[in-house]
Amino acid sequence: MFFEKFKVYETELAGRPLIIETGKMAQLANGECLVRYGETVVHVAVTASTKPRDGIDFFPLSVDFEEKLYSVGKIPGSFLRREGRPTDKAVLASRLIDRPIRPLFPKDLRNDVSVVNTVMSIDPDCSPEVAGLIGTSIAISISDVPWNGPISGVSVGLIDGEFIINPDAEQRKASRMAVTVASTDERIAMIEAGANEVTDEEMYNGIMAGHAANLKIIEFIKGIKAELGKESFSYDTTLAPDEMFEEIFASAVEDMRAALDTDDKNVRDARMRPIYDRIHAEFDEKYPEQGAQIEDCLYRTQKKIVRTWLLEEQKRVDGRGMDELRPLNAEVALLPRVHGSGMFTRGQTQVLTVATLGSVRDNQLLDGIDDEETKRYIHHYNFPSYSVGETRPSRGPGRREVGHGALAERALIPVIPPVEDFPYTIRLVSEVLSSNGSTSQGAICGSTLSLMDAGVPIKAPVAGISCGLITEGDRWMTMVDIQGVEDFFGDMDFKVAGTHAGITAIQMDLKISGLTPEMIKEALEKTHKARDYILDDIMLKAIPEVRPELSKYAPKMLSTIIPVDKIREVIGSGGKVIQKISAECGVKIDIEEDGHVFISGIDIDNCNRALDIVNTIVNDPEPGSYYNGQVTRIMDFGAFVEIAPGKEGLVHVSRLDIKRVDKVTDVVNIGDIIKVKVLEIDDKGRLNLSRRDALIDLDGAVPENTISDAPRRPSGPRRDGRRDGRRERRD
Repeated sequence: MFFEKFKVYETELAGRPLIIETGKMAQLANGECLVRYGETVVHVAVTASTKPRDGIDFFPLSVDFEEKLYSVGKIPGSFLRREGRPTDKAVLASRLIDRPIRPLFPKDLRNDVSVVNTVMSIDPDCSPEVAGLIGTSIAISISDVPWNGPISGVSVGLIDGEFIINPDAEQRKASRMAVTVASTDERIAMIEAGANEVTDEEMYNGIMAGHAANLKIIEFIKGIKAELGKESFSYDTTLAPDEMFEEIFASAVEDMRAALDTDDKNVRDARMRPIYDRIHAEFDEKYPEQGAQIEDCLYRTQKKIVRTWLLEEQKRVDGRGMDELRPLNAEVALLPRVHGSGMFTRGQTQVLTVATLGSVRDNQLLDGIDDEETKRYIHHYNFPSYSVGETRPSRGPGRREVGHGALAERALIPVIPPVEDFPYTIRLVSEVLSSNGSTSQGAICGSTLSLMDAGVPIKAPVAGISCGLITEGDRWMTMVDIQGVEDFFGDMDFKVAGTHAGITAIQMDLKISGLTPEMIKEALEKTHKARDYILDDIMLKAIPEVRPELSKYAPKMLSTIIPVDKIREVIGSGGKVIQKISAECGVKIDIEEDGHVFISGIDIDNCNRALDIVNTIVNDPEPGSYYNGQVTRIMDFGAFVEIAPGKEGLVHVSRLDIKRVDKVTDVVNIGDIIKVKVLEIDDKGRLNLSRRDALIDLDGAVPENTISDAPRRPSGPRRDGRRDGRRERRD
């Protein structure tokens, strides 16, 4: 009785069952479904308002991806013990779903539409993002919300030259790429990629492999829609009538052409303001209640001019050629006390990125639904209002800022040195100082500059560039390095980051239903050529190689690996031993469960001393070894020196210095740090130490005669016939 509309549909995706249930839950939503992919379970609900929202000129779509920690058997770590604001990964997942579905809604729809993905159970081998993307497509398709879907999405990996659809947890660790591809039944609608320097050909073939897998799921979704799909509701369009647009276009087009024809955004905006004022003065009285439609006509006029210039005349608003880059500049070491800084300028887009190095204790702690608990490399992206000449208070990063920061972070991950080689936490902060398109790519270039300036031994420099697209019917064209107006009025922002060797990240934003394979191939080719130019002619001229040394203000870091069964000895009861080492040496010590020990401090000598102490605790002293020890007790016959907590030895007064010592306190006092050599370990385990031998062996000190202070006789023959103090023998 309760579940008369309950339906179950089943297929297979990448060798795992994909089960769709609908009609049992959330029956007041416009459309809903429960997706079971392996043991991953995601519920998707779609709702729409019955009336359009007044006074807006955009489609109010919201997509939420709600990570429930019960899905992985966790209790939230917050004080309230409940989920708080979305994690960055949840924000990125919502953007991943939003981008391919948004262009498929009617352009003039102004009803609020909400898509809520609730992650209820997690199977590590089955991506909840993929399940949510497919579930969103199904929920909208069977609802009454106007939409031109369906779509499907899969992830693609590359292992040993073979493309893997929806790789499992172990395969993801070995994969050279992690690419999410969303498709309609004809075109590719979205690409989100991270990769370990894969070639253009590998990336292209991986995208096409994902598209082929999507086509099978789209047919599955079409079958569900054919059986359950509702008729789309009607809505009132907010677009201006064609007659009104033609009238305003004719009045504004010549002035707008002149206003748009400049490479300076400030000049363009200043020229536009009087045109808008004139058109409103001319048409407000004729259309008294259609001010929003007049604005729409002016927007459409600008869009038509820009697109016509590009398609018909091969002309860009700033006069550049289709593959010509804006003026570029790179600088490093702008800020004296930070660990590293780099600024990248592209036309009127300018991004300053600052690098900060910290100990592994500074790793970011994560409280999410995957198995990643800490994060060592962090990128934050800030987009203040002044960067676009606007006035509004800062309220922290929004979804766009999180997305752009994640793209820049993903682009650099393949070149960041492993913690074993560079035991630091790395935080980059990109401050957008001026924005006229491609700020995320400026953040990528600025990140490389700041890391090299900080002395981080990255594998290779990374640059980023974007490619735009204009389409009209079957005609299309691409252009490199799009500025704001081309992004605003164009159809695509195809962002590609990488090294000379290959691609490290892609993010594709579309305003049309999708791309053909030819469009993707051309975008990859053009961005590769531009990327090489930026690296060689701009960035590497500013800083040809990584600085050989870290900033003097950066912490110094040492690391070692100790046996796991020795960790307790280094930490000590209640942490007493490790706290004592940290206090005495003025360092921070972090010990991980696998035995990795990280020591950080401003003074490298103190770091080395702490490392010596740790090694001494773990490894029993051996005769002939040297240590920096602390004087703990003084006796008449010598000084006791602690070379590690609980490991103390005696330096006899005769072994305190290279010269005769009458009083111990003439040489050392309690608390002094001295170099000592282990001479022997007696049968009771007691250490006999020598400062004298350490000075001779390590510092090259020359010992004085400490046996007698009497003057030495001169060498040579003596009156008594003896030579050198000995009587000559006679035959």
